[in-house]
Amino acid sequence: MPKNGEPIEYEVGGRSVRLSSPDKVYFPERGITKRQVAEYYLAVAEPLLRAIGERPTTLKRFPDGVDGEFFYAKRVPKGAPSWVQPVRITFPSGRTAEEVCPTEQAVILWAANLGTFDFHPWPVRRPDVDHPDELRVDVDPSDSTGFGDAVRVARTVREVLAEAGLTGYPKTSGGRGVHVLARIRPEWDFIQVRHAVIAIGREVERRMPELATIAWWKEERAGRVFLDYNQAARDRTVASSWSVRATARATVSTPVTWAQLDEVHPDDFDVLTVPGWLAEHGDAHAGMDGEAFGLETALEWYERDERDHGLGEMPYPPDYPKMPGEPKRVQPSRAVDPTS
Repeated sequence: MPKNGEPIEYEVGGRSVRLSSPDKVYFPERGITKRQVAEYYLAVAEPLLRAIGERPTTLKRFPDGVDGEFFYAKRVPKGAPSWVQPVRITFPSGRTAEEVCPTEQAVILWAANLGTFDFHPWPVRRPDVDHPDELRVDVDPSDSTGFGDAVRVARTVREVLAEAGLTGYPKTSGGRGVHVLARIRPEWDFIQVRHAVIAIGREVERRMPELATIAWWKEERAGRVFLDYNQAARDRTVASSWSVRATARATVSTPVTWAQLDEVHPDDFDVLTVPGWLAEHGDAHAGMDGEAFGLETALEWYERDERDHGLGEMPYPPDYPKMPGEPKRVQPSRAVDPTS
């Protein structure tokens, strides 16, 4: 048995993975250590690999724990084992990088040893990294709304997705929000997928305008739940299912069924409780790969909104190059009236 503080060796799928400083406290409020985080990831490695396997994955690393600084690792670090496979991705700027592409459970523990809390997979799989196979709707509460409001909006997202011919799978974000995922055929590029999410968001907003909004500028949201369509843009990601989040409780982004979504609270799911939840309930997203759907209807909605309502392209994130058809990237209160 290793002494306190000494490295631990784990055997994972025939690989030997070393965990350094296992007694380092990562979540001081609850005394959760690096070892507990690593062993949590071992407990959920199978469904987590199903969620991120073969996908370019950014590692959100907290080497000094939740109270320390973090960074997004978008490249395979030097010294990584040969079995940590890379995949080349292209950023909006046109630059490229060799990003981690998890292919086996040992990669998950290796990443945990680097202080990874969240795994942020791209919605694509190799070898086709330019055509997403996953549509993601990020339901993000405002400061004046909460998880219950996000659930209400997510239920309308489910209805709209169904009318567009898509099946949505919900998960807690690990914070106060909800993520709804849908498997799609990899036949559309990032811009088209983003347009589909915009169209779906606009339809949700029409059905519950007092609670939901797709407005990019915060000053226009009036405290409503935001449907963050830009999470569908290239190199924008959400934390994967089963990812540990940087909260004091060490909460986890957890797949649930639509029936369970009404009964749970984000704080129910953390590093200490989720292995038991998984053992009892299984992976609510296990069947998501069973059928992939199309974006034809959602893209027809986007074209209709542009043609009949003058609703076209929307602002991209500030770090993006200017995109075709994009309106001025300036918040409305600071925009200059060209007629004045």
